[in-house]
Amino acid sequence: MEQYGKILIIAMPIFLLMIVIETVYGYFKYNVSVRLMDSVSSISSGMTNSIKDVLGLTVTFISYDWLLNHIGIGHLEPSIATYIIAFIAIDFYGYWTHRWAHQINFFWNKHAIHHSSEEFNLACALRQSISSFVNLFTFLLIPAALIGVPTEVITVTLPIHLFLQFWYHTVYIKKLGILEKFIVTPSHHRVHHAINPEYMDKNHSQIFIIWDKMFGTFQEELDSVPPVFGITRPVETWNPIRINFQHLGLLIADAWRAPNWKDKFNIWFKPTGWRPENFEELYPVKKIKDVYNFQKFNSSNSKKLIYWSVLQALITLLLVSYLFNNIAFIGYKNIFIYGAFLFISIYSYTELMDIRKYSLFWEGFRLLFGFLIIINLGDWFGINNFISFGSYLIFGYLIISFLVTFYFVFIEFRKPVQSKLTI
Repeated sequence: MEQYGKILIIAMPIFLLMIVIETVYGYFKYNVSVRLMDSVSSISSGMTNSIKDVLGLTVTFISYDWLLNHIGIGHLEPSIATYIIAFIAIDFYGYWTHRWAHQINFFWNKHAIHHSSEEFNLACALRQSISSFVNLFTFLLIPAALIGVPTEVITVTLPIHLFLQFWYHTVYIKKLGILEKFIVTPSHHRVHHAINPEYMDKNHSQIFIIWDKMFGTFQEELDSVPPVFGITRPVETWNPIRINFQHLGLLIADAWRAPNWKDKFNIWFKPTGWRPENFEELYPVKKIKDVYNFQKFNSSNSKKLIYWSVLQALITLLLVSYLFNNIAFIGYKNIFIYGAFLFISIYSYTELMDIRKYSLFWEGFRLLFGFLIIINLGDWFGINNFISFGSYLIFGYLIISFLVTFYFVFIEFRKPVQSKLTI
């Protein structure tokens, strides 16, 4: 938990810098302006996922350590060769978990957020799930356990494997020659994120493209078919917490409304998107049918709200960094209180991004929650040990944030939007 938090402290600014570099490059080289609200939503999603992971909110029924101790035949000492074996084993595991997430209704819920952006850039790589509370697929690491790959090698290799999937979420790197035959490239992954019929459910590999070629799910990017990004049931919200549970909400609703028990059961395990007969007519859900002619989600935000949302995301990122850097100091019990505060914060400002008036309620609740934390602990999770007026700084920020939200809800949201900004 603490070690992973320290790793993220290093990784987060690197990812953020690369996002900025990609944005600047696209603007000056191709005159492409990013949609800042989409990027804020993506970065906010990355924060929720990293908080969940650091707090250890995923339950694993069968751990790798258990597999190693009960079925391990050999024993490998940590070495370069062992790490390579672990990396390949994890990539095989990643291919199948990724493929099943696309092909089975229930598992799509934990992956839909990663595809929910209608852009394809480095920021969207950060859209990761918080809805996967249970890990069911450790059994895919049985080959590694059998030959005795140590648990500590798997533990170190997993985040490295995850971070190496960041770089290929971009439209600016074209095909890479001979590398296209061996590793997942931006071209391969553009296909994977596309909703064009020619590209749907292809290229599930994470590092080595060989798995797709081996198991029949490979599709090359075609010059004649420019990829269009997003999901066919658009989420139409910037709130990453809402996005995380949208598909699950639909499954629960359809299971409840299904007239027979067979459909109530089958809906969870049928192919992604399956619904009982006639449900598309009885309970219609917006769906993109013409991928080349649809309106991307845009909540018609003013410049003020866009820049305020960017500021909120950056401040929240600082608060997240403080948590990750001081887990032991904050204490085991208090890190969950801190985590809850961060989730409320992200939910609040992304609700405001969606122009929902109830965002004021969430902002008021956050203000009260923050005030009670400071009163109960005597300061903001020990911040006064580093900055003498740290608690006043935090409380002052919470008051300003509430007042700004009040302004948007009761003044700006009641006016026609005079100036829209789509960058």
